[in-house]
Amino acid sequence: MSDTAILSPTAPSGPEITIAIDGMSCAGCAGRAERALAATAGVQRAVVNFATEQGTVTAQSGTDMVALNAGMAEALGKAGYPARVEEVVFDITGMSCASCVGRVEQALRGASGVIEAHVNFADDSARVRYFAGQNDPARLAAVITAAGYAATPRAASGGGAAGDSAARRQAEERRAGRAAAIAGILTLPVFVTEMGGHLVPPFHHWLVGIFGQGPLWTAQFILTTLIFLWPGSGFFTRGIPALFKGAPDMNSLVALGAGAAYAFSVVSLFAPAVLPEGAAEVYFEAAAVIIALILLGRWLEARAKGQAGAAIRALINLRPDEAEARRDGVWTSVPLDQVMVGDLLRLRPAERVAVDGVVREGESYVDESMITGEPLPVAKSRGASLIAGSINTNGSLQYEATAVGVDTALAKIVAMVERAQGAKLPVQALADRVVRVFVPAVIAVAILTVAAWMVFAPAPALGSALVAGVSVLIIACPCAMGLATPTSIMVGTGRAAQLGVLFRKGDALQRLSDIKVMAFDKTGTLTEGRPQVRATYCAAGFDRAEVLRLAAAAESGSEHPVAKAVLRAAGDVPLPEAEGFRALIGAGIEARVEGREMRIGSVRMMTEAGLDTSVFADELQQIAQSGASALLVAIDGTLAALMSVADAPKASAAAAINALHSSGIKVAMITGDAKASAEAVAKLLGIDHVEAEVRPEDKAAAIKRLRGQFGAVGFTGDGINDAPALAEAEVGLAIGTGTDVAIESADVVLASGDPVGAVNALDLSRRTMRNIRQNLFWAFAYNVALIPVAAGVLYPAFGVSLSPMLGAGAMAFSSVFVLTNALRLRALAPRLAERRMFHEGEPAQQKEA
Repeated sequence: MSDTAILSPTAPSGPEITIAIDGMSCAGCAGRAERALAATAGVQRAVVNFATEQGTVTAQSGTDMVALNAGMAEALGKAGYPARVEEVVFDITGMSCASCVGRVEQALRGASGVIEAHVNFADDSARVRYFAGQNDPARLAAVITAAGYAATPRAASGGGAAGDSAARRQAEERRAGRAAAIAGILTLPVFVTEMGGHLVPPFHHWLVGIFGQGPLWTAQFILTTLIFLWPGSGFFTRGIPALFKGAPDMNSLVALGAGAAYAFSVVSLFAPAVLPEGAAEVYFEAAAVIIALILLGRWLEARAKGQAGAAIRALINLRPDEAEARRDGVWTSVPLDQVMVGDLLRLRPAERVAVDGVVREGESYVDESMITGEPLPVAKSRGASLIAGSINTNGSLQYEATAVGVDTALAKIVAMVERAQGAKLPVQALADRVVRVFVPAVIAVAILTVAAWMVFAPAPALGSALVAGVSVLIIACPCAMGLATPTSIMVGTGRAAQLGVLFRKGDALQRLSDIKVMAFDKTGTLTEGRPQVRATYCAAGFDRAEVLRLAAAAESGSEHPVAKAVLRAAGDVPLPEAEGFRALIGAGIEARVEGREMRIGSVRMMTEAGLDTSVFADELQQIAQSGASALLVAIDGTLAALMSVADAPKASAAAAINALHSSGIKVAMITGDAKASAEAVAKLLGIDHVEAEVRPEDKAAAIKRLRGQFGAVGFTGDGINDAPALAEAEVGLAIGTGTDVAIESADVVLASGDPVGAVNALDLSRRTMRNIRQNLFWAFAYNVALIPVAAGVLYPAFGVSLSPMLGAGAMAFSSVFVLTNALRLRALAPRLAERRMFHEGEPAQQKEA
């Protein structure tokens, strides 16, 4: 192994990064990890030390460090030696618009070791991934604080963090409401005395006759000053410093606009002589109403933001505060955080399951709809699993706690949804680019507007120029741009979770909406996953009962559904022990029973073993035509029997496929079954394209073929052998009743075992993306249309100009409109209702998550 890997020996050196690396077992591993790092764009030199399990990388000067860090993490992961990466979520206060989001992200991207930094304006949070040891939450929080925004690391808990966030948001809503109310009370007399006089001249004459014009303006000055110093102070304490730092935000626009109107009014009131003849005017009512309306808008924003996170809070609230545990032989109510794995708990009718567990005594039906989206209660008996948050409908159960705290399925769902809600979709890229330059551009337009009015408007033009400039500053709304995407994501993914569709990766929301074909695994996904042996054909010299006994003994070491079918076919006969069991993924099994070599599997498996299957040629053809699968049994190298194994399609499979067709989606099936059998099932369900006799390792290649033929592919599966296909597809959807390996490889988890979940996931994705595009259009169209109007482009031709007060109202409305539009997603109904099939005498736990 070379000591160093140098890509650009003459390039100036940049920063040095130390990366902790996992998975290295020898010097050869270190060499491979080193070469992976050295091949990453932007790396000048890389050294990996096997003893310290660290890599030291020198970057080329001028390299984008975040892109480099992300590239190195990806390269190490692909090489099989992942970097140790940590993640932290911050709750941030003080962000007022999308410009703030950009500044926080820019500050975090400049911090050492940061791989990824996403700031979400809709829930005031930041999610940061960084190399372990290169940074820590305290230093990252200090980076955010230095950028002008207070940050607190969010502690990991079983949903308590989101609960704390909700409490913080409620407090923010109360503060915003109080500020808006105070501003409204102080603004009302200013508005009435000034605008009332304009609208009703006798009212103006009456007021002036009683108080005099000077005292009225002085009272307006006092009230407006109170507004500036009290509820509206935040605009100035945040906006002015940001302006001086060269990083103006929404607060800066309001401070400049309202401040300019206020300052001009003060000069007009107390020193009118310094202004051109006839230019003295007071605009205290404009300054006061601007502050009041924007504070009202922020209160409405805060309320809407709180509603956007309602789905997460609803999930968290599924957990009871206490559980009844058996301690020292006595049933005692204990706080939830004191329940430990292994505790025996009691569950009464109508109570919620406190933690994940396994039933030890009793029988009941449990409503899991709030977790899985399935409408019918699920039968539970001894050995059945229970999900925290589900409701016991009748009967009493005793169950053993198997997962508590952050390890429960409910806590993992909350964490999964929170992660998806913090994602930044590709569709937001344009908005981000605009927001980076938006506020400075608005200030420039306001200055040009004032200059144009001063040059082209008739004298005295100063007052009109000021009004136009203030209107431009106030009408602009980067808030709506910043809220357009994240709010829809929050509400859409939260509603999806309530319907049993869990987006593990936020960007899957957009990718899923773009797919052209949905591919399904067959067994356990489109079918019930509970195959039955329909018929057994024995070769000459073999007894059916004996073959079934030996085959069942051999299959007893397998968890595959077909193995369970063989065991059921054998009945209750005593089974000898199998030795040397070996599962051949996607083909069959081998084992030794009572000294006899057993081989059980597909036609392909037997053909590759050199066995002639023509003895069962007629039966194989019949089985294929019926849509069943063929399972061959060989004993001591001789074909002994053929079994016809059929797995009934799930009740909702055909409806799900029809719904996909009506959505313009092609449907494919990828299976290891024989081509004739697979095509028979496909014909029954209305599937467009079949990839049959596909080995597990070839499923990814099948996805590539589908992509080449149809376009972007979604794949829905549930088994270990589906993991490569789930990873290869543009979007992988894992059936929640499947294996952990499949779920970890997926982008979306369907909490129930119903293919209808894939239909609902697609529908939710499309409708959420439509909502996002509506929001972005509104946010952009609003600014494109109204900023020129505020500047006065319609005044020369039509005599139309925009009052700063109307501008403030319109700006507040634009944000509220975007939020309200996003909140419509809370009412989304599933495209198809899921239907669960129960088999008589079958324990319900065989098909549950």
